Amino acid sequence: MQNLLVAENVSKKYGDFTALNQLSIEVPQQSIFGILGPNGAGKTTFIRIVNQITMPDQGEILLDGEPLKPEHIQYIGYLPEERGLYKSMKVGEQVLYLAQLKGLSKKEATVRLKYWFERLEIGDWWNKKIQELSKGMAQKIQFIVTVLHQPKLLIFDEPFSGFDPVNANLIRDEILKLRDDGATILFSTHRMESVEELCDYMALIHKSNKLLDGKVSYIKKQFKSNTYQVGIEPTQEEQFKQLLQEKFEVTPTFFHSIHQDLQLNIKIPEKYSQNNLLSFLMNHGKINHFVEVIPSVNDIFIKTIKSHA
Repeated sequence: MQNLLVAENVSKKYGDFTALNQLSIEVPQQSIFGILGPNGAGKTTFIRIVNQITMPDQGEILLDGEPLKPEHIQYIGYLPEERGLYKSMKVGEQVLYLAQLKGLSKKEATVRLKYWFERLEIGDWWNKKIQELSKGMAQKIQFIVTVLHQPKLLIFDEPFSGFDPVNANLIRDEILKLRDDGATILFSTHRMESVEELCDYMALIHKSNKLLDGKVSYIKKQFKSNTYQVGIEPTQEEQFKQLLQEKFEVTPTFFHSIHQDLQLNIKIPEKYSQNNLLSFLMNHGKINHFVEVIPSVNDIFIKTIKSHA
């Protein structure tokens, strides 16, 4: 798959402080790429460099195969964490003004705005001032302004901030549709569940350094531990527990179940397969629940950060 955005050994310092150190990532076309990290990790610095708000001290950014240039800004849509709408302007005149700054004619901007206002169910907001809207309502306007000119690259920094669960789901679905329609999305968030739901790829930055990156599914495979969550009703519980401890690494767990079963996490050694474990369990009781424990992005985030503390 061709990459839309490539960072090659990008570094940035502010005085003696290194904000970004030799960062290299590749963002494939028509994908959602999550930039993760604790506060102060370097995420915002990287986003500012891509938006040409600041320049790197070293390294290079490529957009669609070309070194990043000022004219490329027309191909980028940026939704910052700190929103920037003019509070005293009416919604309609403001979005038309901002759309024309992005290169759209007034006629084309009006057509596209009508589509988005209907899609996000905000048609009656046209003559309201931003200061009259709730934070969530204003967020919708900012989202529309970001995507209206149909950029190749969309950068969303905490896009769900200020939304209730219903509207967060609405924006999530729109982000997925934008990707499916051809957009490439750079996504920065502290909400790990959003990464689970949205991101195809991710990079984890900590103290200005990239700790890991790649396809989310591949990273999860690297962190899994051959552990299975099991719910079983053993025929002879004490004997079963003793045999289980002799063969496997076992810890208690809990999950909601309609059965009165014994709930365990069972880690199998390399010489065993899941079929070996299943066969053993089937010989000692009724299996109600059997699922591999796959680490969440949150688990991976915490484990990786702790290992580099």
